[in-house]
Amino acid sequence: MTTVTEVQSSVAGGVGLITLNRPKALNALSPAMIQALLATLRAWRDDPQVFAVAIRGSNKVGQPGSPEACFGGFCAGGDIRFFHQAALAGDLALEAFFTEEYTLNHVIQTYPKPYIAFMDGVVMGGGMGLCQGSALAAPATADGGKLRIVTEKTKMAMPETGIGLFPDVGGGYFLSRCPGNAGEYLALTGETIAGPQAVAWGLADVCVPAANLPALWAAMQTCGSPAALQHWIATNVIAAHAPSTSAAADFDAKIEAAFGLPTVAAIVSALQAQGTKPARAIAATLRLRSPLMLHVVLEQIRRARSMSLADELRMERDMVAHCFNTQHLGRSGTSSETVEGIRALAVDKDFKPQWNPARIEDVTRAMVEPFFVSPWDPQNHPLRDLD
Repeated sequence: MTTVTEVQSSVAGGVGLITLNRPKALNALSPAMIQALLATLRAWRDDPQVFAVAIRGSNKVGQPGSPEACFGGFCAGGDIRFFHQAALAGDLALEAFFTEEYTLNHVIQTYPKPYIAFMDGVVMGGGMGLCQGSALAAPATADGGKLRIVTEKTKMAMPETGIGLFPDVGGGYFLSRCPGNAGEYLALTGETIAGPQAVAWGLADVCVPAANLPALWAAMQTCGSPAALQHWIATNVIAAHAPSTSAAADFDAKIEAAFGLPTVAAIVSALQAQGTKPARAIAATLRLRSPLMLHVVLEQIRRARSMSLADELRMERDMVAHCFNTQHLGRSGTSSETVEGIRALAVDKDFKPQWNPARIEDVTRAMVEPFFVSPWDPQNHPLRDLD
């Protein structure tokens, strides 16, 4: 086994095994972790001795390396404290982080070998980018090998509007492909969903008891060949844990319809007009998010529905550059929406971000549209080589 800056990797039975090993930070992704994951996946992609890859997180329970410590937490996202520090220092490592992270997302999304994600515990933000791609190119089927496993302990979300950011790491792509308007709901509110709901909305393939994960992880390593692995997935995982469709029915039809409206203001007004406790609660949640980024995110989801993976990731790279250096609004550093959001929620923890504009109704198209104008010519774009 090799350990590279909180990423553990080994090969057993032809399966490349990755454990995110930063449990005290909920396995939040640092620059070094992104680089280690990229290097490992690229090496295994071209290694004939490795026919599949599996990834899991770790937690603070039990002895390091024990079954108790190897599940229960997947990844809470990118290291937003690093984002804050780098943005204030003008550190170019911040630019490199997003270029490398989105490149990693693309490598996972286009990986030519079975890629199995054990999505137990917290699966948020950048953590979603480590697992959603495992089904985008080749969804899990009875004869396929790519698989996203959740449990009753899974807590899944793309909560970026709460820190003045947007659901990146391919979020525009995979959220926009959720059924109905569930993608808009998840992207705008940042609400957390459980494992069964993730399956119902196409963000996971199967929900299994968390207690079964150590045995599944061990059994996977004994398959010995791609064909045997595919058979094992079909019989011992998918068929043995047939997904329930009941979770999809839990999303109120009127609430879903509201998220199909053309503007953020219209969505909030419709929710308030419904008068139900759930609808009012969702409207109140939206009022807490960054008004500017709510408008940007709605535009992102709507645009992403007709985009390829590579183009959507390039769009996100443009957007994140504007988030930290919003030239068209004359804002950067502490005045940027993203730095202010991270300050309020993760640094000072006063939970009182000073959003600018402060109200949903005060955001204009002129504030939103420049987020989708690339700062680079196509031949110089940081992600120009993505297929």
